[in-house]
Amino acid sequence: MTQEKSYKWFVDTLSPFENHMHGIDRIVFSKRTAFQDVEILDLKDYGRCLILDGKMQSSQSDECIYHEVMVHPALLSHPNPKKVFIVGGGEGATLREVLRHPSVEDVLMVDIDQEVVDACKRYLPEWHQGAFDDPRVTLKYLDARKYIEETQEVFDVIIIDISEPVEEGPAYLLYTKEFYELVYDRLSHDGLIVLQAGTTTIRYLLNFSAVCHTLEAVFPIVSPYHASIPSFGLPWGFALASKKYNPMELDIAEIDHRISKRIRGELQAYDGKTHHGQFLLSKQIRTKMAQEHRIIEDNHPLYVAV
Repeated sequence: MTQEKSYKWFVDTLSPFENHMHGIDRIVFSKRTAFQDVEILDLKDYGRCLILDGKMQSSQSDECIYHEVMVHPALLSHPNPKKVFIVGGGEGATLREVLRHPSVEDVLMVDIDQEVVDACKRYLPEWHQGAFDDPRVTLKYLDARKYIEETQEVFDVIIIDISEPVEEGPAYLLYTKEFYELVYDRLSHDGLIVLQAGTTTIRYLLNFSAVCHTLEAVFPIVSPYHASIPSFGLPWGFALASKKYNPMELDIAEIDHRISKRIRGELQAYDGKTHHGQFLLSKQIRTKMAQEHRIIEDNHPLYVAV
Protein backbone atom coordinates (compact mmCIF):
# COMPACT_ATOMS: atom_id res chain seq x y z
CA MET A 1 0.00 0.00 0.00
CA THR A 2 1.37 3.42 -0.97
CA GLN A 3 1.87 5.70 2.00
CA GLU A 4 0.55 9.26 1.53
CA LYS A 5 3.15 11.98 1.95
CA SER A 6 2.56 14.40 4.82
CA TYR A 7 2.64 18.11 3.95
CA LYS A 8 2.64 21.30 5.92
CA TRP A 9 -0.46 23.36 5.20
CA PHE A 10 -1.31 26.99 4.65
CA VAL A 11 -4.87 27.64 5.82
CA ASP A 12 -6.60 30.55 4.07
CA THR A 13 -9.46 31.62 6.35
CA LEU A 14 -12.36 32.78 4.17
CA SER A 15 -14.81 33.22 7.04
CA PRO A 16 -15.13 32.04 10.65
CA PHE A 17 -16.77 28.92 9.21
CA GLU A 18 -14.82 28.20 6.02
CA ASN A 19 -11.14 27.54 5.40
CA HIS A 20 -9.20 26.47 2.34
CA MET A 21 -6.09 24.39 2.89
CA HIS A 22 -3.10 24.46 0.56
CA GLY A 23 -0.20 22.06 0.73
CA ILE A 24 3.09 23.92 1.18
CA ASP A 25 6.07 22.83 -0.90
CA ARG A 26 8.47 25.44 0.53
CA ILE A 27 8.49 28.52 2.75
CA VAL A 28 10.42 31.07 0.70
CA PHE A 29 10.09 34.13 2.97
CA SER A 30 8.33 34.85 6.25
CA LYS A 31 8.46 37.99 8.37
CA ARG A 32 6.41 40.24 10.60
CA THR A 33 6.94 43.81 9.36
CA ALA A 34 5.90 46.97 11.17
CA PHE A 35 2.50 46.69 9.46
CA GLN A 36 1.62 43.07 8.71
CA ASP A 37 2.63 39.42 8.48
CA VAL A 38 4.26 38.64 5.13
CA GLU A 39 4.79 35.17 3.67
CA ILE A 40 5.95 34.03 0.26
CA LEU A 41 5.20 30.34 -0.14
CA ASP A 42 5.60 27.75 -2.85
CA LEU A 43 2.32 25.82 -2.83
CA LYS A 44 1.76 22.41 -4.36
CA ASP A 45 -1.16 23.46 -6.55
CA TYR A 46 -0.69 27.17 -7.27
CA GLY A 47 3.07 27.70 -7.30
CA ARG A 48 4.60 30.72 -5.63
CA CYS A 49 2.16 32.88 -3.66
CA LEU A 50 2.14 36.11 -1.68
CA ILE A 51 0.29 35.94 1.64
CA LEU A 52 -0.44 39.02 3.80
CA ASP A 53 -1.91 38.64 7.28
CA GLY A 54 -2.80 35.07 6.45
CA LYS A 55 -4.80 36.00 3.32
CA MET A 56 -3.96 34.95 -0.23
CA GLN A 57 -2.97 37.99 -2.35
CA SER A 58 -1.83 36.41 -5.61
CA SER A 59 -0.46 33.16 -6.97
CA GLN A 60 1.88 32.28 -9.79
CA SER A 61 -0.78 30.21 -11.52
CA ASP A 62 -3.48 32.88 -11.83
CA GLU A 63 -2.13 36.32 -10.89
CA CYS A 64 -2.64 37.36 -14.50
CA ILE A 65 -6.42 37.13 -14.00
CA TYR A 66 -6.43 39.39 -10.97
CA HIS A 67 -4.04 42.00 -12.33
CA GLU A 68 -5.42 42.18 -15.88
CA VAL A 69 -9.03 42.58 -14.75
CA MET A 70 -7.95 45.07 -12.09
CA VAL A 71 -6.09 47.37 -14.50
CA HIS A 72 -7.38 47.20 -18.04
CA PRO A 73 -11.14 47.90 -17.70
CA ALA A 74 -10.33 51.25 -16.08
CA LEU A 75 -7.49 52.29 -18.36
CA LEU A 76 -9.36 51.26 -21.51
CA SER A 77 -12.51 53.06 -20.38
CA HIS A 78 -10.53 56.31 -20.23
CA PRO A 79 -9.79 57.70 -23.72
CA ASN A 80 -6.18 58.69 -23.03
CA PRO A 81 -4.81 57.86 -19.56
CA LYS A 82 -1.49 59.60 -18.99
CA LYS A 83 -1.07 59.85 -15.24
CA VAL A 84 -1.82 56.89 -12.96
CA PHE A 85 -1.63 56.49 -9.18
CA ILE A 86 -1.33 52.98 -7.70
CA VAL A 87 -2.08 52.59 -4.01
CA GLY A 88 -0.48 49.38 -2.74
CA GLY A 89 0.32 46.80 -5.40
CA GLY A 90 3.48 45.58 -3.68
CA GLU A 91 4.07 42.66 -6.08
CA GLY A 92 4.63 45.09 -8.95
CA ALA A 93 2.20 43.20 -11.20
CA THR A 94 -0.42 45.96 -11.21
CA LEU A 95 2.40 48.32 -12.14
CA ARG A 96 3.48 45.89 -14.88
CA GLU A 97 0.02 45.94 -16.46
CA VAL A 98 -0.31 49.74 -16.26
CA LEU A 99 3.04 50.16 -18.03
CA ARG A 100 1.76 48.10 -20.98
CA HIS A 101 -0.24 51.21 -21.99
CA PRO A 102 2.02 53.47 -24.10
CA SER A 103 -0.22 56.46 -23.36
CA VAL A 104 0.84 56.35 -19.69
CA GLU A 105 3.57 58.90 -19.06
CA ASP A 106 3.81 58.89 -15.26
CA VAL A 107 2.97 56.31 -12.62
CA LEU A 108 3.13 57.03 -8.92
CA MET A 109 3.07 53.94 -6.71
CA VAL A 110 2.65 54.43 -2.97
CA ASP A 111 2.93 51.44 -0.63
CA ILE A 112 3.12 51.73 3.12
CA ASP A 113 5.35 48.68 3.58
CA GLN A 114 8.79 48.80 1.99
CA GLU A 115 9.66 45.37 3.35
CA VAL A 116 6.82 43.81 1.36
CA VAL A 117 7.94 45.54 -1.83
CA ASP A 118 11.58 44.58 -1.26
CA ALA A 119 10.58 40.93 -0.73
CA CYS A 120 8.47 40.98 -3.89
CA LYS A 121 11.29 42.54 -5.89
CA ARG A 122 13.56 39.71 -4.80
CA TYR A 123 11.27 36.69 -4.77
CA LEU A 124 8.52 37.50 -7.29
CA PRO A 125 10.38 38.54 -10.48
CA GLU A 126 7.73 36.88 -12.67
CA TRP A 127 5.18 39.30 -11.21
CA HIS A 128 6.93 42.65 -11.68
CA GLN A 129 9.11 41.75 -14.70
CA GLY A 130 11.36 44.74 -14.04
CA ALA A 131 8.48 47.24 -13.82
CA PHE A 132 10.01 49.00 -10.81
CA ASP A 133 12.95 50.08 -13.01
CA ASP A 134 10.82 51.78 -15.67
CA PRO A 135 11.72 55.52 -15.88
CA ARG A 136 8.02 56.46 -15.86
CA VAL A 137 7.66 55.11 -12.30
CA THR A 138 7.98 56.96 -9.00
CA LEU A 139 7.86 54.68 -5.96
CA LYS A 140 7.19 56.06 -2.48
CA TYR A 141 6.87 54.27 0.87
CA LEU A 142 4.20 56.30 2.63
CA ASP A 143 0.73 56.20 4.12
CA ALA A 144 -1.33 56.58 0.93
CA ARG A 145 -4.21 58.31 2.66
CA LYS A 146 -1.94 60.90 4.24
CA TYR A 147 -0.30 61.45 0.84
CA ILE A 148 -3.66 61.99 -0.88
CA GLU A 149 -4.74 64.38 1.88
CA GLU A 150 -1.64 66.53 1.37
CA THR A 151 -0.91 66.38 -2.37
CA GLN A 152 -2.38 68.62 -5.06
CA GLU A 153 -1.50 66.20 -7.87
CA VAL A 154 -4.26 65.14 -10.25
CA PHE A 155 -4.49 61.70 -11.88
CA ASP A 156 -6.48 60.18 -14.73
CA VAL A 157 -6.77 56.77 -13.05
CA ILE A 158 -6.29 55.76 -9.42
CA ILE A 159 -5.92 52.04 -8.70
CA ILE A 160 -6.44 50.86 -5.13
CA ASP A 161 -4.69 47.49 -4.98
CA ILE A 162 -4.58 46.80 -1.25
CA SER A 163 -5.35 43.93 1.07
CA GLU A 164 -8.76 43.50 2.64
CA PRO A 165 -9.69 45.66 5.65
CA VAL A 166 -8.46 43.52 8.54
CA GLU A 167 -8.93 45.04 11.99
CA GLU A 168 -5.69 46.73 13.10
CA GLY A 169 -4.27 46.15 9.60
CA PRO A 170 -2.97 48.96 7.35
CA ALA A 171 -5.90 49.10 4.89
CA TYR A 172 -9.23 49.70 6.63
CA LEU A 173 -9.19 53.53 6.34
CA LEU A 174 -8.76 53.19 2.57
CA TYR A 175 -12.28 51.82 2.17
CA THR A 176 -14.29 54.68 3.67
CA LYS A 177 -16.50 57.40 2.23
CA GLU A 178 -14.09 60.05 3.50
CA PHE A 179 -11.21 58.40 1.65
CA TYR A 180 -13.19 58.11 -1.60
CA GLU A 181 -14.04 61.81 -1.34
CA LEU A 182 -10.32 62.56 -1.16
CA VAL A 183 -9.73 60.34 -4.19
CA TYR A 184 -12.50 62.09 -6.12
CA ASP A 185 -10.74 65.44 -5.63
CA ARG A 186 -7.44 64.02 -6.85
CA LEU A 187 -8.91 62.75 -10.12
CA SER A 188 -9.01 64.72 -13.36
CA HIS A 189 -12.40 65.94 -14.61
CA ASP A 190 -12.93 62.59 -16.37
CA GLY A 191 -10.95 60.37 -14.02
CA LEU A 192 -11.68 56.85 -12.74
CA ILE A 193 -10.91 54.77 -9.67
CA VAL A 194 -10.78 50.97 -9.54
CA LEU A 195 -10.29 48.70 -6.55
CA GLN A 196 -10.62 45.14 -5.37
CA ALA A 197 -13.74 44.89 -3.25
CA GLY A 198 -13.85 41.44 -1.67
CA THR A 199 -15.67 38.27 -2.53
CA THR A 200 -18.97 38.22 -4.40
CA THR A 201 -20.09 34.91 -2.98
CA ILE A 202 -23.61 35.42 -1.69
CA ARG A 203 -22.78 34.17 1.83
CA TYR A 204 -20.24 36.92 2.51
CA LEU A 205 -21.49 39.73 0.26
CA LEU A 206 -21.64 42.50 2.89
CA ASN A 207 -18.15 43.85 2.24
CA PHE A 208 -18.62 43.96 -1.54
CA SER A 209 -22.05 45.56 -1.21
CA ALA A 210 -20.83 48.11 1.33
CA VAL A 211 -17.85 49.13 -0.81
CA CYS A 212 -20.08 49.64 -3.85
CA HIS A 213 -22.70 51.61 -1.90
CA THR A 214 -19.96 53.76 -0.35
CA LEU A 215 -18.58 54.56 -3.80
CA GLU A 216 -22.11 55.42 -4.98
CA ALA A 217 -22.28 58.05 -2.23
CA VAL A 218 -19.34 59.85 -3.91
CA PHE A 219 -19.24 59.00 -7.65
CA PRO A 220 -21.98 59.38 -10.30
CA ILE A 221 -21.06 56.13 -12.06
CA VAL A 222 -20.21 52.94 -10.13
CA SER A 223 -19.74 49.65 -12.00
CA PRO A 224 -19.23 46.53 -9.87
CA TYR A 225 -17.77 43.43 -11.49
CA HIS A 226 -16.18 40.14 -10.57
CA ALA A 227 -13.86 37.40 -11.77
CA SER A 228 -13.08 33.79 -10.97
CA ILE A 229 -9.60 33.58 -9.43
CA PRO A 230 -9.07 29.93 -8.44
CA SER A 231 -6.39 30.50 -5.80
CA PHE A 232 -8.73 32.82 -3.89
CA GLY A 233 -11.20 30.00 -3.37
CA LEU A 234 -14.20 32.31 -3.93
CA PRO A 235 -15.35 34.57 -6.80
CA TRP A 236 -13.74 37.96 -6.37
CA GLY A 237 -15.24 41.40 -6.74
CA PHE A 238 -13.93 44.70 -8.09
CA ALA A 239 -15.51 48.12 -8.44
CA LEU A 240 -14.86 50.80 -11.05
CA ALA A 241 -16.10 54.30 -10.22
CA SER A 242 -15.98 57.19 -12.65
CA LYS A 243 -16.82 60.84 -13.03
CA LYS A 244 -17.78 60.38 -16.68
CA TYR A 245 -17.25 56.99 -18.32
CA ASN A 246 -19.38 53.86 -18.06
CA PRO A 247 -17.36 50.75 -18.98
CA MET A 248 -20.53 48.93 -20.07
CA GLU A 249 -21.06 51.45 -22.87
CA LEU A 250 -18.08 49.94 -24.71
CA ASP A 251 -19.14 46.95 -26.78
CA ILE A 252 -17.06 43.81 -27.26
CA ALA A 253 -15.61 44.90 -30.59
CA GLU A 254 -14.58 48.29 -29.21
CA ILE A 255 -12.81 46.72 -26.20
CA ASP A 256 -10.93 44.33 -28.50
CA HIS A 257 -10.02 47.23 -30.79
CA ARG A 258 -8.68 49.27 -27.88
CA ILE A 259 -6.69 46.28 -26.61
CA SER A 260 -5.07 45.82 -30.01
CA LYS A 261 -4.22 49.52 -30.36
CA ARG A 262 -3.43 50.53 -26.80
CA ILE A 263 -1.81 47.61 -24.98
CA ARG A 264 1.63 46.17 -25.65
CA GLY A 265 1.88 42.39 -25.80
CA GLU A 266 -0.65 39.59 -25.53
CA LEU A 267 -3.12 39.49 -22.65
CA GLN A 268 -3.78 36.12 -21.02
CA ALA A 269 -7.09 36.64 -19.25
CA TYR A 270 -8.90 39.76 -20.47
CA ASP A 271 -10.63 40.62 -23.75
CA GLY A 272 -13.90 42.12 -24.96
CA LYS A 273 -16.04 39.12 -24.06
CA THR A 274 -14.41 38.87 -20.65
CA HIS A 275 -15.00 42.59 -20.10
CA HIS A 276 -18.74 42.32 -20.66
CA GLY A 277 -19.14 39.01 -18.86
CA GLN A 278 -17.48 40.20 -15.67
CA PHE A 279 -19.89 43.16 -15.29
CA LEU A 280 -22.95 40.88 -15.52
CA LEU A 281 -23.65 40.09 -11.88
CA SER A 282 -26.22 37.40 -11.18
CA LYS A 283 -29.77 38.26 -10.14
CA GLN A 284 -29.08 36.78 -6.72
CA ILE A 285 -26.11 39.11 -6.15
CA ARG A 286 -27.99 42.15 -7.46
CA THR A 287 -30.98 41.41 -5.25
CA LYS A 288 -28.81 40.97 -2.17
CA MET A 289 -26.92 44.18 -2.87
CA ALA A 290 -30.18 46.11 -3.25
CA GLN A 291 -31.23 44.91 0.20
CA GLU A 292 -28.09 46.22 1.92
CA HIS A 293 -27.40 49.90 2.44
CA ARG A 294 -24.25 50.03 4.57
CA ILE A 295 -21.97 53.04 3.99
CA ILE A 296 -18.42 52.67 5.31
CA GLU A 297 -17.17 55.70 7.24
CA ASP A 298 -14.04 56.55 9.21
CA ASN A 299 -15.94 56.30 12.49
CA HIS A 300 -17.87 53.24 11.30
CA PRO A 301 -15.33 51.05 9.46
CA LEU A 302 -15.97 47.59 8.09
CA TYR A 303 -13.63 44.66 8.62
CA VAL A 304 -13.52 41.27 6.95
CA ALA A 305 -14.57 38.40 9.18
CA VAL A 306 -11.58 36.18 10.03
